Amino acid sequence: MTTMAGRTTAERMRERWVLAATIIASSMAFSDMTIVNVALPVLQENLRTSFAQAQWVVEAYTLLLSALILTGGAIGDLYGRRRIFSFGICLFALSSAACGLAPEPMTLIAARAVQGIGAALMMPGSLAIISATFPPERQGQAIGLWSASTGIAVAIAPAFGGWLIEISSWRWVFLINLPFAVIALAILYRRVPESRARHRHRLDWPGMALGTLGLGCLTYGLIEAGHAGLAHPAVPATLALGIIALAAFIFVESRSLTPMVPMKLFRRADFAGIQAFTFCLWAALSGALFFVPFRLMQIQSFNALQAGIALLPFVIIVSVLSRWAGKVSDRLGPRRPLIAGALFAGCGFILLAVPDAEANYLRGFMPALITIGIGMGICVAPVTVAAMRAAGSDRVGIASAINNMAARTGGLMAVAVFGLILAYRFAVALDHRLAGLGLPSEALQALAAERSKLAAAQLPEMLTAAQQAAVSQAIKEAFVNGYRWAMAAAGTLAFFSAIIAAVSLRKMSNEVKAPLPPGGADFG
Repeated sequence: MTTMAGRTTAERMRERWVLAATIIASSMAFSDMTIVNVALPVLQENLRTSFAQAQWVVEAYTLLLSALILTGGAIGDLYGRRRIFSFGICLFALSSAACGLAPEPMTLIAARAVQGIGAALMMPGSLAIISATFPPERQGQAIGLWSASTGIAVAIAPAFGGWLIEISSWRWVFLINLPFAVIALAILYRRVPESRARHRHRLDWPGMALGTLGLGCLTYGLIEAGHAGLAHPAVPATLALGIIALAAFIFVESRSLTPMVPMKLFRRADFAGIQAFTFCLWAALSGALFFVPFRLMQIQSFNALQAGIALLPFVIIVSVLSRWAGKVSDRLGPRRPLIAGALFAGCGFILLAVPDAEANYLRGFMPALITIGIGMGICVAPVTVAAMRAAGSDRVGIASAINNMAARTGGLMAVAVFGLILAYRFAVALDHRLAGLGLPSEALQALAAERSKLAAAQLPEMLTAAQQAAVSQAIKEAFVNGYRWAMAAAGTLAFFSAIIAAVSLRKMSNEVKAPLPPGGADFG
């Protein structure tokens, strides 16, 4: 006969295995949102990609993750959480292998899209499995350990990715996922029981299709506008289709019996406000940090490892401040920390616009990254608290998921919009600088074909050494000009988010203490 102590020991051991599997798998999905940024300048050179294609390497992943993350949780509830979580890991691993072996940009982009689908099945599934395995009195501790572990993975990912690139190749940024996926799958099949939701809802296929179509068309239109110009026929057509699809999404969701996004929540001014705040601030963050590795590696001549380490002050400060900010939010309410954090972050983005092409890291970039880290560290916990309180105690799960989707969607749009700004200002500045160099027409034609690569443009071979040096300097200065406009846009968005918090959260009470579940906006 099994003793109570024996059952308790077996249960605790199972809980440890569940944590191990979910942490390993989730860390892969979260880290792939940041580790790839350091690899982009390198693979742009190795695969001869345009800047628009480099954007799509990030955007394909974020697009599918943003559009499907809410559906991913529902699929797990319906068909079995362990089964769908395992399927997500397999899909993520196979697509990681395809990314690492990709011979050309389009294969890599397609594989990244499949990675995003796998991540959308893994992220909500990990928390659902933890909740189903741990008793209520230990769920908070388990989720806290999961959050801390995945946060550490996100923090070290850029530096780790840079190290992999330096000792081997950019391909290992993706291939490194394979052994971790095998370990997670082995634990799942040997140690983790199956579970399903007691009350299962139908999947919102129309909402999922319209949301993905709308976001995809808007992203494509904005990126193509930066590459081919606003006058290109595909640009207005896809932008219009995206807007129509998103309008249809709102219409369908507002009338659906089982909506992916319950639109009635947005009738609450504070809930709508906190989603708008999250969208704007995380758009500023994701849009700015997408371009920092390009700036450090292509203009300041950092290698991949140095660029990865350069981001550590930001992620360390965010990690350290988040817990303190959560306590401050409990005491003062989320409104004031969110306003202060957004203002700090906005100042940091503006500081990123200051350095010129010769600036060093310690004086030109580190103060800005520290300032952004302080701002985001103040915001990460309170933004989730605000989303919980605005939705009410009976909707904390869906509120957290929507807040996460708002953060991802903001980043998706910002990378496209900031890329459009940078590309336009780069072209204007480069034309101005090349006009005074007296280059032969053949060289100007060769440069025109390389413009889509921005700072990675190849110099025409027919130029003299002096002309090549002048053109190289002109390209760097043009990129810095466009980069400054993008950082100014990030700062503007951050300041605007502070205004949103000041106005929309004015009536939020500090009396109700909502728990702080993960799954809301994070800095990844």
